[in-house]
Amino acid sequence: SIMWRKASAAALLALAVGYLYYGSPELSEHILQYISPPNFPSLSQKQNKCLASGSLAVKVSPLSVRVNACVDVVVSGVGLLQAMAVDPGAGLDHEVLHSKEDLKEAFIHYMERGAAAERFFSDKETFQRIARAAAEYPSAKLYVGGNAALIGQNPYTCPKLMKGPKLHEMLDEQIVVPPESLQEMDEYHLILEYKAGEQWGSTQAPQANRFIFSHDVSNGAMSLLETFVASLDEFQPDVVVLSGLHMMEGQGREMWEGRLKEAVSAISDIRKDVPIHLELASMTDKEYMNRILQEQVMPIVSSIGLNEQELLFLSQAGQGPHADLSAWKGIPDMGQVSDILLWVLEQHGRSEPSSEADLTRIHFHTLAYHILATVEGYWGNQASAVMAGARVASSQACGLQSVDVSKVELKAPLEFHSSHSEPREKLSLNPAEPVTVWHRGNVTFYMTPVLVCRHPLRTVGLGDAISAAGLVYSELKSQQPF
Repeated sequence: SIMWRKASAAALLALAVGYLYYGSPELSEHILQYISPPNFPSLSQKQNKCLASGSLAVKVSPLSVRVNACVDVVVSGVGLLQAMAVDPGAGLDHEVLHSKEDLKEAFIHYMERGAAAERFFSDKETFQRIARAAAEYPSAKLYVGGNAALIGQNPYTCPKLMKGPKLHEMLDEQIVVPPESLQEMDEYHLILEYKAGEQWGSTQAPQANRFIFSHDVSNGAMSLLETFVASLDEFQPDVVVLSGLHMMEGQGREMWEGRLKEAVSAISDIRKDVPIHLELASMTDKEYMNRILQEQVMPIVSSIGLNEQELLFLSQAGQGPHADLSAWKGIPDMGQVSDILLWVLEQHGRSEPSSEADLTRIHFHTLAYHILATVEGYWGNQASAVMAGARVASSQACGLQSVDVSKVELKAPLEFHSSHSEPREKLSLNPAEPVTVWHRGNVTFYMTPVLVCRHPLRTVGLGDAISAAGLVYSELKSQQPF
């Protein structure tokens, strides 16, 4: 039964958590092999179905993922900037990058915080010169990139998708691309990575992370969204995943104001019985985020996925709880995170049956822990879903198929509160039950710690892998399982 398998999955993950919690002897390979996707309760075990993904215009089965796909050029951020004869200095955030100086300042701003970010580079010629320098950097690597493609390529999924010639060459053979999704030129995104403790001038990174920038116009315009939505009548997906809205922000208000309305109109044409998951990413324009939150996109999706920066910015844009925080200090406080998640579901979701909004699920992920918050009565198997996301975060960051406890560490707080203000419940991490559950009104919270990779091989794409894993293990109670 589902309940038995859920308990088994929890017990198996607890072995790894307990090892780090109590300092027990090393776990054998025999035990660790069970901490893997097939042993969590999942939809694929019951229906032999899998996720599928697409970009720009994407079709997949039974999950359809829309926007965006590109080629990621992953390179050492400090190394590339030094090779470009850029000197270190003070950090400063920029909503849009216009020059190498803007790039340097924004990179330093986020490197000194150990935070992820993504920005649009407005000058096409300068961007192309930087891209050439990145491609020629000795240790540069090319990967499939973009939220849609990354979710589609995820080992938890078995997809169908859209691309340029280089991306077409790199994608998995299982991904099928509609002819109308092909384009003559690839879109390149530059991923400037840095390691924990890495130093440049007076700046030292507190943890490993990455800074992304691009001059991506086709993905930024969501140019094939209508084509994608029209294809759903034939494809008949069980769930749709949307991504790439953050890229529209860099195109300027005149563009995004009209295009966002068109996008909402297209999304509204999706059958009402098909759940929609929205994957958010780094944004800087509060008015644009507020449009997404209050007026247009958020009320018509069933689920969202986001990290700590995106969650705080969401609250700042909508004047929600803890909006006065300029940034998180260290590991985000679970009580504060819980307050914001509750606010989103109560103010902009369907926490009450009378609400016209569709949002009933939020998958939050940060380095040390993940939280799934769901409105009662809509979603099942969420303990397994949040565990699956945590497991893939550990294994993918370390570049392994399974968790190796010698290469990970536990950073989640052992004790925390369900809220930052009263009334609140004091909770503690129990290695025998690695998913902690609490309730606030009609919302249930599922928290699990992450076994953090000590020396991550790659930081980009973890959020997409986490959300994909969580969706695979989720059940929508009002419909058939995904």
